[in-house]
Amino acid sequence: MTTTESSAESTRPLPAITPARLGQTTGTPLYGEDFAADPERTYRALRAQGPIAPVQLAEGVQAMLVTDYATALQVLRSPHVFRKDSRRWQVHAPADSPIMPMMSWRPNTLFADGEAHARLRPPVTESLRAVDPAELRDFVHRSALTLIQGFTGRTSADVLTEYAAPLPLLVLHQVFGCPPDISARMVDSLKALWDGTDVQEANAAFERCVRELVEYKRREPGDDVTTRLLEHRHGLDDDELLHQLVVMMGAGVEPVSNWIANALLLLLTEDRFADSLVNGSVSIDEALDEVLWRYPPLANYAVTYPTRAVRLGGVRLPADMPVVISIAAANTDVASRMGEVPTGNRAHLAFSAGPHTCPARDPARLIATIALETVLDHLPGMSLADGTALQWRPGPFHRALTALPVQFPPPSQTPDPSAGDTECPHRSTAR
Repeated sequence: MTTTESSAESTRPLPAITPARLGQTTGTPLYGEDFAADPERTYRALRAQGPIAPVQLAEGVQAMLVTDYATALQVLRSPHVFRKDSRRWQVHAPADSPIMPMMSWRPNTLFADGEAHARLRPPVTESLRAVDPAELRDFVHRSALTLIQGFTGRTSADVLTEYAAPLPLLVLHQVFGCPPDISARMVDSLKALWDGTDVQEANAAFERCVRELVEYKRREPGDDVTTRLLEHRHGLDDDELLHQLVVMMGAGVEPVSNWIANALLLLLTEDRFADSLVNGSVSIDEALDEVLWRYPPLANYAVTYPTRAVRLGGVRLPADMPVVISIAAANTDVASRMGEVPTGNRAHLAFSAGPHTCPARDPARLIATIALETVLDHLPGMSLADGTALQWRPGPFHRALTALPVQFPPPSQTPDPSAGDTECPHRSTAR
């Protein structure tokens, strides 16, 4: 079915979402602790309303959430109808809303369409393509070992805050040529942005960090992504350069951290998932794809805005109504139809689809792969800490734990993580 849908459907009365309702609080909330605790319950209720349903991203911010896989692909592959530029919507949106930094237009590839997108995307893709996979693999492995050594000899750790979160930060320092003091402040502000807390200050702090990085690389150019953007033949102006880096770093830290953490969660809590890795019935690559099907770190995003009034999934949408893709709900929609998570299938929407498919999916996958490999090889006997009650950070966009506490055997029974890359014989004890 096309975006305008069939002539037979066009004769039926359709529910309408009028432009006047853009700022009203109608629809199911996608924020707060109840949603964070059990988003799948919300997705099931929304799916019962049809492939697209009204939601609230924050108080006073209405959107339509796509929960159906086929409808999501229809939107993502129709940039002539569903644009990324959010400026016309912003006229109606509350400027002080906590989700505005995540949805407000910026002069970068994420919010660009047509010719602007064709000019802004190549600097991103080409600067990332120049990252040497072998060098990146080696750096991630060494960084992962360094982090593990930080809690070697102890009987407990938080593998989210001590491993999954700082590992992409170290990679950020390497790949973007970002000094540690700047990258550390970046991560603090990014976390606040994703959580929707103190967002105005967090957004300003993050942009200050990126400006500092740009000025630093102008003085000290190197073999890194930032320098390649500065020197790209398309000649990005200062604002474009700033906001290209904003989106690249924002997507390169928080979602990757949560991908690693969500993989570790399944490793610690599901025997089937852990055993399939131990006995070799699935590869780490396949296991990571299962995480993206079931717990995508970016749960609801890929926001678009209709260029005109359109019918979508039996609903008439006005121009500029935010249409949010529920990556999580669309993925589980496929799994429910098939009766299981598709093993070895990369048709999930974790990296979006269409012209705005994530350009960093290969380095992100490499980082997550090495992170999980290193845990399996060097943390035998790791288990979820006794009495742990897992909590998820609130917010409409991500699927992110607050902590992941684990416990280990006594230090005398724990191998030295720097002992080499030999395969750990005790992987079956990681649950």
